[in-house]
Amino acid sequence: MAFLVDNDLDISPANLLLAHGAFSGTNPHLARQISTRSQSPEGISQQWLDQLAEQDSSQPDRADLDRLITRLETNLESFHSNTKEARTVASDYGSELEQHVIDLEQLQKTGRIVSSLADLAKVMLDRTRKAEDDMRKSEDEAKALRRSLARAKRDAEVDYLTGLPNRRAFEVLLEKHYKEAREACEPLSVAFCDIDEFKRVNDVHGHEAGDRVIKAIADTLARISNDHCHVARHGGEEFVMLFRGLTPTQAAERLDEAREALAERRLINRKTDEPFGQITFSGGVADVFGYGETRGALKAADDALYKAKAGGRNRVEIADPA
Repeated sequence: MAFLVDNDLDISPANLLLAHGAFSGTNPHLARQISTRSQSPEGISQQWLDQLAEQDSSQPDRADLDRLITRLETNLESFHSNTKEARTVASDYGSELEQHVIDLEQLQKTGRIVSSLADLAKVMLDRTRKAEDDMRKSEDEAKALRRSLARAKRDAEVDYLTGLPNRRAFEVLLEKHYKEAREACEPLSVAFCDIDEFKRVNDVHGHEAGDRVIKAIADTLARISNDHCHVARHGGEEFVMLFRGLTPTQAAERLDEAREALAERRLINRKTDEPFGQITFSGGVADVFGYGETRGALKAADDALYKAKAGGRNRVEIADPA
């Protein structure tokens, strides 16, 4: 944290992972690079760190990030609490000391000793007030760091391109709804969706245009999501959905509506004004409770997706638990 703050760097998941690798001892080469750069005239900058992140292939996984953020949050909470208590004590002490200074200055017979005590008390009062001010600033910095950590935690669970939850966040949602739906005896279905012939879009129109197609499909799927229907980007051109309270047949119908709505649209490459042609996706749906565990249901939905692909694409298949 000192490394990020001292160099005015973003409190982001990427920076936290780099700092963790460099200063936890897991990546000595990265630590040497940072040490060398910090002693150079250019110093450490966010741009240089971004370039370093692209070159570094040995970053710790998200579990390391979770542990790191939790540890930082705990330390900041403790620091904030202790600082607040210390500032209150300093404030009370300063108020009492200030009253003593007034009493000493109001004595009719000051004398040299009393005068010296008054001067000493004034110095102590100034130092106490400065300490109180410093602690207030530390409190404000701790609050700012906690907000930055909260943002970093949110960023670690959001897909940067689509704004949807990422795979990691979806797995947390799946486990939560799995327990709740099982206790409430409610149906729970999971689905995988994959853009059809996406490689052709990238090859013909470029990766930037491909990103816009991914975003368009993400928006289409997001329209059918609510508190009991969640969509996340699983990776690449693949999405995953969770339907609470819907059987696989009902979930497939909801997904089919989104698929048909997308297939009827004719998307245009805004940079070249060339049409993308028909953009479609295929889907596979599975009953989460039709399998021994959530992982089995995810695999079944994935298998159903590839069955839909093999069956001609632009369709939704339902997995058979039998």
